[in-house]
Amino acid sequence: MALQDVVFQFDDDLVEQLDKLAAELGTSRSVLVRRIVTTAIAATECEASDQELQEAYRRIPQDQGLVTSSSRVAAVTAPEW
Repeated sequence: MALQDVVFQFDDDLVEQLDKLAAELGTSRSVLVRRIVTTAIAATECEASDQELQEAYRRIPQDQGLVTSSSRVAAVTAPEW
């Protein structure tokens, strides 16, 4: 995958924090910014999926009897960690 140059403007304090974190993680500022942006995009996609799932449960609520019986089975069969 080819990388493109993208210009961002950050205030001095944010750049200092970014550089400090990059140094602590042993990476470059560019790699860290890519990781942060990738994580933010993934979190947004995950949030959208969560919203879809919640809406599905609002349309068709779960069967409380099934939830209760599944909880009982899980309590008996779940491994002890």
